[in-house]
This record gives sequence, C-alpha cells and structure tokens, in this order.
Amino acid sequence: MSSFQVRPARTGDVRAIQDLLEPFVQKRILLGKDLVVLYEAVQEFLVAETSAGEIIGCGALHVIWEDIGEVRTLIVGDDWLHRGVGRALVDGLEERALRLGLSRLFCLTFEVDFFTRRGFSPIGEQVVDPDVYSQLVRSPDEGVAEFLDLAHVKPNTLGNTRMLKRLWAR
Repeated sequence: MSSFQVRPARTGDVRAIQDLLEPFVQKRILLGKDLVVLYEAVQEFLVAETSAGEIIGCGALHVIWEDIGEVRTLIVGDDWLHRGVGRALVDGLEERALRLGLSRLFCLTFEVDFFTRRGFSPIGEQVVDPDVYSQLVRSPDEGVAEFLDLAHVKPNTLGNTRMLKRLWAR
C-alpha cells in the first residue's frame, strides 16, 4: 500500500487537480473551473501525493474576510476514500488558515457527516455583522455569494449545506 503526503500545490499539479475535479463536474456535484482559474488559484491549494508521485486529492483555502476562509474544491480520488486523505487535507488547510490569522472556516458541501466529524456545524442566515455583509456583498466571487446565501447562487447550490467551524490555535 502506498503512503501519501500533503503539500502545497505547484503549477505542475494543476492539470491533475482538474482531472480530479472533472468527474464531480460531470455529476454536477462541483462547479467546473477553467484551467486558467485553477492556475490563478494554485497558491490556495494543497495536494495529497502518493510516494509514487500521483496526485490523489486536493483542497483549497480561499480567504473571504479578515477572520473567515472557505474550504473549496476538496476532492479525494475514489481509490483513496476512507484512508485519511480528506482528513489530512482539511487539517492542512486549517493549519494554513490559522497561520493567516483566520478564526472561522466555511464550507458548502454535500458531505455533511465528514465535515461534522471535522468540527463544522450547519449555519443559518446571519453569520457576519451588517457592516461586514455590506462589504462582502460587493465581491464578485461566487464562493462569497454562497457564504452569504445570496439568491442568485441558489440554483447552483441546491442540496448543499452551508457549514462553519471556529478555529482554535493548536
């Protein structure tokens, strides 16, 4: 059995990230991302890589506001499910979030049980104060719109659960 490590993504990993993403896009579980968007965001990604150099999982941390980040594009290859890859990626993203000074992590997911085991909880409507909301609503980023639960993203997010976790320094 091959082991794996989690490390920051490099530009050479982007096509493997897209290959991991594509089956979920086809199943309409995740929204597709153009290759250029993945290259622009490569610094947000961590990848899980086998000792043989195969990329078997990925996840990204996107900063939303001074204290809030979003776990995005968390994917584990089918052959590696239930082997600790997702947990290792989320742990790495949480460590990165803490280093950036974030105190909360958001995710929009169908995998409620997985994220609940990682300390996330479903959230309601008002998760930021009105002043922050008035700033965030100006963002063109779809993830921010999902976080705010804006009506224009609802057709793309039906069935997903909005979840939040408060981070504590380890």
